Amino acid sequence: MITSSDLVRQHIQEMPPYQPIYPLDVLSEELGLRADQLVKLDANENPYGPIPEVQAALADLDSIHIYPDPESRQIRRLLAKHHQVPEDSIVIGAGADELIDLIMRVVLDPGDTLLNCPPTFSMYAFDGALNQAQVVNIPRKSDFSLDIPALIEASQKYQPKALFLANPNNPDGGILSPGDFEKLIELPGLLVVDEAYIQFSRNDASYLSRVEQHPNLIVLQTFSKWAGLAGLRIGYGVFPRNLVPMLMKAKQPYNVSSAAEAAAVITMRNLQQAQTRIDRIIAQREYLFQELAALPNLHPYPSRANFILCQVKDGSASQIKDQLRKQGILIRYFNKPGLSDHIRFSIGTEAQNNQLLAALKGLNYENSAN
Repeated sequence: MITSSDLVRQHIQEMPPYQPIYPLDVLSEELGLRADQLVKLDANENPYGPIPEVQAALADLDSIHIYPDPESRQIRRLLAKHHQVPEDSIVIGAGADELIDLIMRVVLDPGDTLLNCPPTFSMYAFDGALNQAQVVNIPRKSDFSLDIPALIEASQKYQPKALFLANPNNPDGGILSPGDFEKLIELPGLLVVDEAYIQFSRNDASYLSRVEQHPNLIVLQTFSKWAGLAGLRIGYGVFPRNLVPMLMKAKQPYNVSSAAEAAAVITMRNLQQAQTRIDRIIAQREYLFQELAALPNLHPYPSRANFILCQVKDGSASQIKDQLRKQGILIRYFNKPGLSDHIRFSIGTEAQNNQLLAALKGLNYENSAN
């Protein structure tokens, strides 16, 4: 007799599941605390949320019974004007996550090689496995910079279809240097630069304007972080124009909801207000970095994103996370090669950051020692 597991593709049965971050209502029930008592610094979300005009526009949205525009023309038009790129080079996705998977579905045949540079955003390897790619990991150096000679050697050896890089990188917040970019763009295959956090680098580190110059370059951005729209799921990519029809053919026709597009449109029309919130996050990042650097048991890494990664020099990263969790302060703990003794803090409001610092100073490090 055939069972349901017999019907599932073998490589999916063998894949480990992706570990998502849970929302406030789930965490509130689990910890026995009200949602407003939680300090959620574990998912790089914008603590200020969207600008007020977004909330008002969503309340007035009267077309949710109608399918959304499958080409997301309103937001593409605004993004094209803002970035000064052709409108037909832009594809909109349900977050940049959808576009990462879409690129792989369109480009990769089973067995094709995908280069990945851990520690980095884990969805690159996850989606690679989902699409039956041969994921070749080229680990970063101890300071999280890229190992360029190893990447060049791997490119010559494996002839990869694509290399995915986060800029700034998650989890350390470092940027892709111009020198490294110039070396990597000359390699065969696609270079996909994921700029989910680029607005916190004041945009001077972005490679989006270079797409028209390079037929193998894709740059992704998202409204999740800087615009506070993570719950609505809307991101975009700027692509070589001859690739766009293939992506549009393969994507789900109504992948971006009317609410998500409306929120993104209103945000783009009120960029100065959104920039004010970005500036507050950057200021709090600099403040939090200085305060964390003064703690004897933590080593924070300079960040150009809306989070700070710290190496735990004395004690257990896991137990620090658990002690903070009991106080309703949620942070990210990593247990993987190169990150087993690291924790990451999203940048919160001034009050949230001060609550985190007070809790860190009051931890019982003797009990958290390895």
